[in-house]
This record gives sequence, structure tokens and C-alpha cells, in this order.
Amino acid sequence: MHLSAITDPPHASTKDEASIAFDPAMAAHTSARSAHWDDVETRLHSWKGWGGYYHARLAGLYAFHIAPGLRVLELGCGRGDLLASVSPSRGVGVDFSRRMIESARLRHPDLEFHHADAHTFEDLGVFDAIILSDLVNELWDVQAVFERLRPCCHPGTRVIINSYSRLWEGVLRLAEMLGLAKPVLAQNWLTGDDIAGLLALSGFETIRRTREILCPLPVPLVARLANRWLLRLWPLTHLCLTNVLVARPLPVQRPADPIVTVLVPARNEEGNVPNIFARVPEMGAGTELLFVEGNSTDDTAGAIQREMERHPGKRCRLITQPGRGKGDAVRAGFDIAEGDVLMILDADLTVPPEDLPRFYEALVSGKGDFINGVRLVYPMQDRAMRFFNLLGNKFFSVAFSWLLGQPVKDTLCGTKVLWKKDYRRIVDNRSYFGDFDPFGDFDLLFGASKQQLKIVDLPIRYRERTYGDTNIQRWRHGVLLLRMVLFAARRIKFH
Repeated sequence: MHLSAITDPPHASTKDEASIAFDPAMAAHTSARSAHWDDVETRLHSWKGWGGYYHARLAGLYAFHIAPGLRVLELGCGRGDLLASVSPSRGVGVDFSRRMIESARLRHPDLEFHHADAHTFEDLGVFDAIILSDLVNELWDVQAVFERLRPCCHPGTRVIINSYSRLWEGVLRLAEMLGLAKPVLAQNWLTGDDIAGLLALSGFETIRRTREILCPLPVPLVARLANRWLLRLWPLTHLCLTNVLVARPLPVQRPADPIVTVLVPARNEEGNVPNIFARVPEMGAGTELLFVEGNSTDDTAGAIQREMERHPGKRCRLITQPGRGKGDAVRAGFDIAEGDVLMILDADLTVPPEDLPRFYEALVSGKGDFINGVRLVYPMQDRAMRFFNLLGNKFFSVAFSWLLGQPVKDTLCGTKVLWKKDYRRIVDNRSYFGDFDPFGDFDLLFGASKQQLKIVDLPIRYRERTYGDTNIQRWRHGVLLLRMVLFAARRIKFH
């Protein structure tokens, strides 16, 4: 539902907010829209228009982006149906239409609703997700509303916006004339680029943009085909009804130095163990070195034990992997990690441990929420990666960047870094994908994408192995990767 301002005297905590609230032009804008949407609400009880399928599809899109149990704020909440559909632990709706708010309170008594102005609403607390659905086209000052959201955000908050594409202006006007769509007043008609620019001016970074809903009517077979598959194909994607943007607040201050866990999955890496102890640096408030030894045929576990005895001042632990595969080792290690920052370092040392502080800095400074190592930018040593492995990695980087909606240049680089709190969110929502990944990389990448984490690629110089052989089997694992492309397409891109 739409929201612009309020009929009650607005709260204004700053001079700028006061000037917005008492602008005569804005007051006229407010009065017209308040009366309009109050009138619309009185007709919704017997409404027979075409918007039911559209709003159901929107509810599905927001449920994909917002996990159940989060604290959610919706501006322009209307009767509260979209807010209720994402199953928040605390759901707060704000709308300028008194009738809409009264209806929302009756329909959803377990949620909070406030009759207030989007530009100057009072402090309602901090939220994990903020919804602005079909709102920005109605606002008097879009940038002012975006700036008002900042006090409602913590570093992990995601702002999710959808707005009509101007390509549909004529169609929507015709539908309105025919009585098939709710009547609206003059619209702003912002493009996706316009919205992203205003978000940037307001201290937000857009991390994902998609176009959604190619067929807004419940046409049997056609609607499902168009809205799940065809809309991802050029040029049909440009014909979609609504633009969807996901943004995160840019960091305003650096957090206190956290403890770091460097997880080292180690299978048949006996000869590399001394170098790991010697070369992994101390980071943040301290570094925990956590080895997960996985069914080695050499004396990897013994080598780790000996080095732990030689380095009594280091914070080190060794566990035996309960299952098989790197993915199992990563999950076992991260489940018991003590650090606030979680890092993976492959025991083959093809990614130099000396590069780990760069990953740490990128995460802690707020450049990204998930820092992904990339081996494909700098020239490699001659034997670091075989030719067909290199070609495969380049192909999968293009495929997964398209699937995840964020640039991911290297999916299988072993070094990945994220906050523990974000890893816990991935774990809590892992059931969406299931236990599908023997490598561990895709479980993290898919989970990070689903949780709207900002993925940042960090190029490193990939080195040759100096001990042992790779555990990657080129052709068999290549087939597994192809299966994961199809899996990701079904669960993320064509959901």
C-alpha cells in the first residue's frame, strides 16, 4: 500500500524534519493522498480487481528475501497483509491512512501499527528488515524518507524496495479506468537507477537489483512460466512490472576488534602443518587456529599435535572430522569456533596465510559482509592450476555471478571470511537448500546470497602446492558443479 504523509501533527526531531513537515506544498500533497487512500480502504472489502495475484506474488518475493522470525518494519503497510506474510518476530507497520491502520489492527492484532508520516515518524526501534513496497512512487521526498530509515538500522539491516516500472504506466492507467486496478494519484515513476542513486545519497548501498512479475494476472500455466522462468531472459526481463532493490546501510563506525577463528580443514597435509603455525598471523583481539583433521592416511593429526606442543602460547585446537568432505569439515569447525570472525584457510597454503589480514580488514571495515577469495585475477605460478580447471572456474564464475545477482569471480577459492552472527543466520535457514554441498563453498555462497549479505571478491595470488596432491577430482567434481548450477538456478534465480 502507498504512504506519503499523515493527517495528525507530525513528530519532528530535527530542523530539517520540521521544514519538511510544514512545507505548504507537502501539506497539500498529504491532504490529497490521505483522503484518497482512506476512500480506497472503504472499497477494498468488496474489491474485485486484478491485484490479488500481484500482491500474492509480491508476498512470495518478500518471503524469499526475509527469513521468518526477524524484526520487520514496513512503511506504507496498508492493511498489513504483506507485513504479516513474512512472519516477523516483531512486525511494525506505518501508514498515513487512518482507515488503513484501523483495518490493519483488526486484521493482524499480533502486529503493531502506527498512523504516522513516513518522512518524520517517531523512533520505533531497530529492525532487521525494512519494507517499502510500491511506496517510493508516492512519496513527497524519497531521499528524506531513506535518511529517516538510518536510525532504524543496524549494520545487518536490509532495506527491500519494490516499485512499478514506468513501462507499465499506460497499462496501469487503462486497468484503473476499467476498474481492474485501485485508483492512484500522480506518481513519481522512479527508475531502478534513480532509486539506487537516492539510496547512495542517503547512506545506503544497493547490493541486489532484479526485475519481477512479467505477468500480473493469474493466467493458468502462463503466469507461472512467465514469472518464474521467462522474466530472467533478455529482453523479457526489461518488460517486468516491478523493480526490486535490496540495500544495506553503509557503516558509520568501526566495531571493536573481534576475535578471529582461522579454520583449517586438513586431510593428508602433514608436510604443511609447520608452515601453517609459522605463517598464520595474529589478527584483531586474538586468533584461534582451529584444525579439523579429516581421515588422513599420513600423520597429519600427529604433526598438528606436535606443533601445538611447540607453540604453547598460540590459541590452537584440533578436532577429528565426524564425516567426510570439506563441507562437513567446515560445518564441524564453525559450529564450535570461538571467534566473532570466521575464516577458512586451505591447508595446502596455495592461498598465502599472509593475505588473511586483508580479508579481515575488508570485513571489519564494512566493505562487505562476506569476503570471497579470487584466484583468477593475478597471473598464477605455472603449476598452481591446471588449464581445464582454470577454464572450468572461469565458466562457473560467470554462471554463479548471474545466478546469485552479485559478482562472484571465483566460487572454489578455499578462503572465505564472514561474521559468526551471519554464519548462524545461514545455518538457521539452511533447510531452504538442504545438505547438498560436499565442498562447503556453495553452502556458504548460496546461504550468503539468500540472507542478502554483501559479497565482495578479494583477489589473491594463487601459489603452487609444495607438499601433497590436490583433493579435487577435475571431471567428477566438474559434474557436481554443473549440478549445483542447476540447483542454484531452481532455488535462487527461478524460485
